[in-house]
Amino acid sequence: MSTPEFATLTTDDLVTGEAVALDLPPAGLGPRIASGLIDVVVTVLLLVGVVLLLTVAALQTDEALLWVAFVSTMILVFLVFPTTVETVTRGKSLGKWALGLRTVRDDAGPISFQHAFVRALIGVVEIYLFSGAPAFFSALLSGRGKRLGDYAAGTYVVRERVRLRLAPPPLMPPPLAQWAAGADMASLPTGLALAVRQFLSRLPQIDPASRASLGGRLANQVSEYVAPPPPPGTPPEAFLAAVVASRRERDRARLAREADLRARLTARR
Repeated sequence: MSTPEFATLTTDDLVTGEAVALDLPPAGLGPRIASGLIDVVVTVLLLVGVVLLLTVAALQTDEALLWVAFVSTMILVFLVFPTTVETVTRGKSLGKWALGLRTVRDDAGPISFQHAFVRALIGVVEIYLFSGAPAFFSALLSGRGKRLGDYAAGTYVVRERVRLRLAPPPLMPPPLAQWAAGADMASLPTGLALAVRQFLSRLPQIDPASRASLGGRLANQVSEYVAPPPPPGTPPEAFLAAVVASRRERDRARLAREADLRARLTARR
């Protein structure tokens, strides 16, 4: 059996605050095209409606004011509208909402106004000026289905409507419960915490030699954030499970204390 790699994130992993990898694959080309067509239709209808409204309102005005109104309409429809929608919905346009898609940052976080604006700005060129050809070929060649706007903004589109199967969190090994309760444990870096979770969840799939090698390597890295070290002779996987379980319980207790404090402060007002 080949040795799995736990030190890095896969390209399709989203990471939660507890360093749990959520395997949300990038949206396929078909759903991307369908959602894009919906967005284009909505944009064209909005453009027609706004142009008609401004034309009627500007019938008695001079040509210069009519030109300003036309430029303002283009900016409103092609930049302000899509940027606002994706910013407010944190990555969803009307087409993406209909097909269960969402735009996220390359690091899997929610997009901001800047990301939405860059995507909309590049989209004017690659989708409307060139009829979507650059976006199509870019998404076709990209492993994540990225169009040019995604490359410029540092984003990609994922499917939301997928079933997630998360491995159960590791339990505290009873022999290490007393040691873990008194140990000083700092928060692990995201990549290391994820590697530990992946290693523990895949123990049955790893051959003994690889388990010993990977477990020892991870235990050495985790030991830099834990003091004092575990009792002599503790297996690496037991040590790692104890650290993860203890950190989870401590975070849960901290969140409970913060919630209780907020409740008490709110009740006093």
